[in-house]
Amino acid sequence: MQVHVPFSRFIHSCKSYLRHPNAASDSSKEKEIVKEPTFSEEGCSSSSESSEQLYIAQVSILNTENKERCSLEVLKEDIQEPTCVKGKPFSSINIWMNRAHLRSSTHYDPHHNLLCVVAGCKRVTLWPPSASPCLYPMPVYGEASNHSSVSIEEPDYSSYTRARYMKEYSERVILNCGDALFIPEGWYHQVDSDDLTIAINFWWKSRIMYEMFEHMDAYYLRRILSRLVDKEMNKMVRESSLCHSNDSGSFHPTDKASGGSEQFDLHNQVENSASSDKKDSPLQTLKPSTLQALYELISLVHNSVEIVSQNETTEPTSQDASYNQSNERKIAADDSSLLEKDIAKIILPLKSLELRSMLLAMAHTFPRTLETLVLNILGPIGAEILTRKFDEMDQQATKEQQSEFYKIFYSVFDDQYAAMDALLNGKELFSFQVFQNVLDQYIGVHVDRPN
Repeated sequence: MQVHVPFSRFIHSCKSYLRHPNAASDSSKEKEIVKEPTFSEEGCSSSSESSEQLYIAQVSILNTENKERCSLEVLKEDIQEPTCVKGKPFSSINIWMNRAHLRSSTHYDPHHNLLCVVAGCKRVTLWPPSASPCLYPMPVYGEASNHSSVSIEEPDYSSYTRARYMKEYSERVILNCGDALFIPEGWYHQVDSDDLTIAINFWWKSRIMYEMFEHMDAYYLRRILSRLVDKEMNKMVRESSLCHSNDSGSFHPTDKASGGSEQFDLHNQVENSASSDKKDSPLQTLKPSTLQALYELISLVHNSVEIVSQNETTEPTSQDASYNQSNERKIAADDSSLLEKDIAKIILPLKSLELRSMLLAMAHTFPRTLETLVLNILGPIGAEILTRKFDEMDQQATKEQQSEFYKIFYSVFDDQYAAMDALLNGKELFSFQVFQNVLDQYIGVHVDRPN
C-alpha cells in the first residue's frame, strides 16, 4: 500500500525503530509504504514483521519529466553530484530509505543508474540483459514488464527451468557507506538493504535512447528480433547435435536391421558392390567416416519405422525397393524429438561435399530410404540442417555440379514438389519455433502458430 506522510514522521519512525527494534508498532499507518508511484518503481518486501514494513522507495528530489512529483525537492541543495556524472542530463534523482532489512524484486530500469549509499549497506546482484531468458521477464504489455517472474528466494525450477542457470550469469556487489555502483540501462538487479540504509540514485537516459528516433522504431524492432532469431536458431541447431543419442539408434557395418520378412545388411551390400565389376559404385567412393555416417542414418530410418505387414507381399526386386513396396511406414511421434537430435548428430559433423557424396550414394543404392527420410522422418531441425548443408554445397560447386546433384537427388521422389515442400515446410516450422522461443525468453509472450 502506498501513502503520503510527512518526511519528518518517517524519520521519527526510524528513530523509534532504532530504540526498540524488536517492538511492534501499534500504528496501522506504520505498516504502510511511503512511496511515490512511478513507471520504474521497485516492488519491495521486508524480511521483518509487517509492522516493520515502512520505507521510502524512489521519492524524487529531482524529476525533469514531472516536476510535481518532487516531494523532497528541498533536499536538492544537500546533494552533491558525483564527479563521474557531472553534466549528465538527469531524468531524476531519488532517495531510498528503509528502517528494517529490505529485499527488492529483480528488475531492470530504462535509464542508466548510479546508486550511491549514504548510510548502511546494500548487497546488489546484477545480471546482463543477455541473461533475460534465465530470469523470465514479465510480459512486455503488463504493468510490471521490467520485472522478473522468478522468485530469487525460492525459485520454482519445475516451472522456470532456465532459472537454474541464473547464478552463472550473476555478479554480486556489496556497497557500504560512501560506495557507488553504476548499473547500466537494461541490467537486471536485485537489492538487499540492511537496517536503516539510505541511498541516493541518479537516473539519466543512455546515448542510444537519445539517438533512437521514433519514426525508426518499427525498423529497430524488426532488426533486433531478426538478430535474436538468428542467434537462437544457431543455438538450437548447435545444441541439437550435442544431445546424447539413444544407444539403440547406433549402427555398425555388421549390424542387421529387420524390416518384416526382409533382412537388411549394409555390410554385405558393400561387400557385394566391392566384389562386382562396378568399381565406380557410389558406395565405393565414400570415406570410411562418411560410410559409417550412412550406416547410422539408414539404421535410424529403418529403426524409426513401425512395420505393418500387408495382406499380400510381392517378391522383392531389391532390398531397398521391397522395403518401400511391401511394408507400410508409420513414424512413432513420441520419438520424433530424439530422432531429430540423432539425425543432427550424424549430418552436422559431415563436411558439405562428404554429405553430397553420401546423399548421391543413397539416391543410387537406397532411393526409397532417402525418400522415407525426407518425406516422413526429417523434422523441422533436420530440414533446417539439411538445407543449410545444401547452401554450403552450392558455394563449393559449379552451376553444372549443382544442377547434376539436385537432378539426381530429386529424381528419387515420385513427386519432386512434395519433397521440396517437405523441406521448405520443415524450415518454416523450425523458424516459427525459434521465433516462439525468442518471444518467450525476451518478451515474456507466447504465441501459437496460425493455421
